Amino acid sequence: MTTQIPVIDFAPFLEGNATEKQAVVEQIYVSCHEVGFMYLRNIGIPRLLIVDLLDQSKQFFNLPSEVKEQLARSSETNCGYVGLQKERLNPKNPWDLKEVFNMGIQSVWLPHQEAFRDVVTEFYRLCTTEVAPDILRAFAIALHQPEAFFADKHSRHYFLRMLHYPPVDQIPQPGQLRAGEHTDYGSITLLLQDRVGGLEVQTRQGDWIAAPPIEDTIVVNVGDAMQRWTNDRLSSTPHRVAVPLGVESQRSRYSIALFCDPDPDVEIACSDSSDRVPQYPPILAGEYLASRLAATY
Repeated sequence: MTTQIPVIDFAPFLEGNATEKQAVVEQIYVSCHEVGFMYLRNIGIPRLLIVDLLDQSKQFFNLPSEVKEQLARSSETNCGYVGLQKERLNPKNPWDLKEVFNMGIQSVWLPHQEAFRDVVTEFYRLCTTEVAPDILRAFAIALHQPEAFFADKHSRHYFLRMLHYPPVDQIPQPGQLRAGEHTDYGSITLLLQDRVGGLEVQTRQGDWIAAPPIEDTIVVNVGDAMQRWTNDRLSSTPHRVAVPLGVESQRSRYSIALFCDPDPDVEIACSDSSDRVPQYPPILAGEYLASRLAATY
């Protein structure tokens, strides 16, 4: 079942000739049109940085709650700490069984946490200045747009989310998950997972399939803004993190997601070279994101 989510080597796009680059672009288009999810290899993130990032994430979430709450999320910037069962990605379900640290351009930090700050900001810098723009350029080429079409519209609204799903010590409420069924709000999402897994993706037939961690890859998925932009040519696919059964429920899960949102003043209007009728009215990215966040919190 997991083979339905393709694994794509991104190195030829970065280093190959025109033919090899185009082959990667075509794989990305097929994956994001049919599934909305893919695994990418060789995107330019050093393995040691990923190891350090996951280690720093664990150390942060192991801090006492009263310490983490000093960084409580700001509704104005969406940055900061969100405690257990304070967020629900599916507004119809109970609160999610997770805690989160959001980081963006205007982040705040705890004193005496220099190692955490340095590792997180280095990962953020690398992803927002190199990795995500490279992937957005591949998306633009796949959609027959100028190569910088998407990358130029993403300069200020990258959000890094560090997530901790603690052991489940009691029976969840009906419908309660570690992360409720949802689609992402922005253009694309880059996701690192630890070895525990738990991510599930919904197929077009309505079945849920596992998206387990695969060594030396990241998961990339399409968000709602990209689906709107492409007039449904690319799919923003529902996904969730289920509550595991048995002994697995007693293990923490850690993941790190970079959400690539268009700049607030960017108009998201259906861009489609075909004669297909636009499926969505134009909307400013900032207005759209604000409406989705209001429902989440």
